[in-house]
Amino acid sequence: MVTLLLDHAQLEIGLSPLERALAFRRESIRIARASIAKVQLTGDPWTWLRGARARGTLVPGTVALGTWRLADGDDFVAVRGRRLPGVVIDLDGTGEFQRLVLSTRHGLALTRALRLDLDAAAEAVELGTQSLKTPQPAPRPVPRPAI
Repeated sequence: MVTLLLDHAQLEIGLSPLERALAFRRESIRIARASIAKVQLTGDPWTWLRGARARGTLVPGTVALGTWRLADGDDFVAVRGRRLPGVVIDLDGTGEFQRLVLSTRHGLALTRALRLDLDAAAEAVELGTQSLKTPQPAPRPVPRPAI
């Protein structure tokens, strides 16, 4: 669904033009790496949604994309489908959002990359890209008849 880019200073959640339209955002989200307090992997990111949708799109069980409003701050949500794992990123509250809830198959790679101490000269790492299309199962091999 989203593209995650991580460098030594920030995590960028890249949104495609369609995703920006569905989330009612003009640009991608950039989070200072120092403001990330905790990262958790989850098998069902839908259970982590909290608050009320403020700006964005919600089709239950299909897509949740945009800002969810709470009394003490906002969450950014980019969740799709029911079968995708996700990642929940708690922030220190100094920026625009309190929490990020994302469906991604690259949550483990993200947690590993956040633990590394990268040099200032390190280049940005693309952690993964997912589209809004639902994943199709791999075709099964057709057995050959015995001769």
